[in-house]
Amino acid sequence: MSPIALVRLLTLAAVWGASFLFMRIIAPELGAVPTAFFRVSIACLGLIGMLAAARVRWHFQGKLGACLVLGMINSGIPATFYALAAQVLPAGYSAIFNATTPLMGVLIGALFFHEALTLPKLCGIFLGLFGVAVLSGAGPVALDLALLQGALACLAATTCYGFAGFLARRWVGTLDSRLSALGSMLGATLLLTPLFAWSVLTQPPASWGGWPVWGSLLGLGLVCTAFAYILYFRLLNEIGPVKATTVTFLIPAFGVLWGAWLLDEPLSLAHLYGGMMIGAALWLVLRPTRR
Repeated sequence: MSPIALVRLLTLAAVWGASFLFMRIIAPELGAVPTAFFRVSIACLGLIGMLAAARVRWHFQGKLGACLVLGMINSGIPATFYALAAQVLPAGYSAIFNATTPLMGVLIGALFFHEALTLPKLCGIFLGLFGVAVLSGAGPVALDLALLQGALACLAATTCYGFAGFLARRWVGTLDSRLSALGSMLGATLLLTPLFAWSVLTQPPASWGGWPVWGSLLGLGLVCTAFAYILYFRLLNEIGPVKATTVTFLIPAFGVLWGAWLLDEPLSLAHLYGGMMIGAALWLVLRPTRR
């Protein structure tokens, strides 16, 4: 991996780690669907502005439909699940659950894309799931139905990411990363618009929040989504989907630190034990195999 790619990877980890902080501020105020909708729609508008300023032609090479569907899988659905989790889970917890993305990728690759499932990878999957269980049950948050629902929402989101990594490699290929990000946000916005309208009509938020909420939404949409997805698709092209997903190993450190520093979320040994197990699992899954 080149030094520039490594800098991009670290930047992406720091930015995505902050996204869990922003969602923890927004979701309890607005609810899950409005949070997800504003996240992707603000990102979509931001990307349109970025491409207009850079004078990038909207030439999708016949891949616009694929980008729209990919955006629903890679952005719309996961954004909703993470917003659901943010209503009950501390930001650090969601960030650590997000680290199971490569584990999901290995399972999905073996089940649906004919990827080899070796014994170390299989051991890594079980160790990672055990780490998630330790994190869920031994931390400062009480183990109850709400915690389990939040954990399952995070795992559902990482399952979507696992599928999206393989689909992006097949469907999008070497398309300009800015166009890939824009197409994804367009697809996510199209998916969430009717859901947002239905949620506002049937169960509107008790409060639309103040400047902290809307400032967090701008940061979540423009920086943690629009800018982050440009970086992500750039990394997919440069280092491939497997290495690109290693960013999820770096995100928990940033997510836990952002949450502890800015939201005064408590730190505990559960973060250490669960994070170490997930880290060891990732090493087993992502280490190079001998030919």
